Amino acid sequence: MESKKKWIFNIIFLLLIFAATFYGVFHGKDMGRIIEIIKTVNPFWLIPGVICVIIFIWGESIIIHYLMHSLGIKVKKWTCFLFSSVGFFFSCITPSASGGQPAQVYYMKKEDIPIPISTMVLLIITIIYKMVLVLLGIALVIFGQGFIHRYLSDAIFWFYLGMGLNVVCVAIMVVFAFHPNFAKSIMIKGHILLERIHILKHRKSRAKKLVQSMDQYRGAAVYLQENKKVLIVVFLITMVQRFALFAATWFVYLAFGLKGTSAFTVILLQGSIAVAVDMLPLPGGMGISEKIFLDIFLPVFGSMLLLPGMVLSRGLGYYTELILSAIFTIVANFTIGRKKKSVVEKC
Repeated sequence: MESKKKWIFNIIFLLLIFAATFYGVFHGKDMGRIIEIIKTVNPFWLIPGVICVIIFIWGESIIIHYLMHSLGIKVKKWTCFLFSSVGFFFSCITPSASGGQPAQVYYMKKEDIPIPISTMVLLIITIIYKMVLVLLGIALVIFGQGFIHRYLSDAIFWFYLGMGLNVVCVAIMVVFAFHPNFAKSIMIKGHILLERIHILKHRKSRAKKLVQSMDQYRGAAVYLQENKKVLIVVFLITMVQRFALFAATWFVYLAFGLKGTSAFTVILLQGSIAVAVDMLPLPGGMGISEKIFLDIFLPVFGSMLLLPGMVLSRGLGYYTELILSAIFTIVANFTIGRKKKSVVEKC
């Protein structure tokens, strides 16, 4: 019942944010004119934009497959792609992308992947995923002050807020990932506290299971610490994955037949939006992403094409990702764990 209420809340929250965003962006605008302008784009250039989104989803599946195999867990690449799709779908529809990893852990458990291992793998992915944004932000602050003053002046607060939140988040996750004994101590003390204040009933079996889980978690953490090459490979794949999604806006730019702004600039601008909104408690950064786009992309698209450009860019970067991941989440729901279940039924 509680899970169903949470689902209803998330859906209502998503619809309210979407409605508020739609109203805020298009209120007082000539929708007919916007649609007419969008119809003039060259659809040829939107195809590689969609491919960029697929690479983004597919990239995480490669990382999951690579990390699982490095930890001795056999899992098919197609199953990993479904895990990735599930994560992105639930991240797109929940505040701060909070629903992605729990959903992935649930589906991985259906494939008999131990929860401590799946948690550790997803923690590593999240750390490096956010670290790419942190390094991008730091690089801009150190080497790109001219870029920041030219393009980001109207969104500077959001940029630095996002930077700060990402740095804090990465620091906390690094402690848990690479100091497993400390993480184990916190988890055990937290469990004892929850029992003392009567949120959880005292059960020796639960405490024993928690200790065993954290020991398994520690084993995975130690393995990754001793295999730095694994982390380097994951970092490089994540770089390609993240910048592929940023590049989708470049293909929107080309679809309008525009010239004069480099792909490097457009990709950095889209990356700056990701830095700003990644940690904010909004599904897919909805609302604030559109606002920042309209603030910083004006010199790139011009006043006439700015709003149509935003519509197509967000259409590719968020809504296409949402639709594709939703389709494969449905596939995951009907396929993951089903073979094992059918074997049990036959027996």
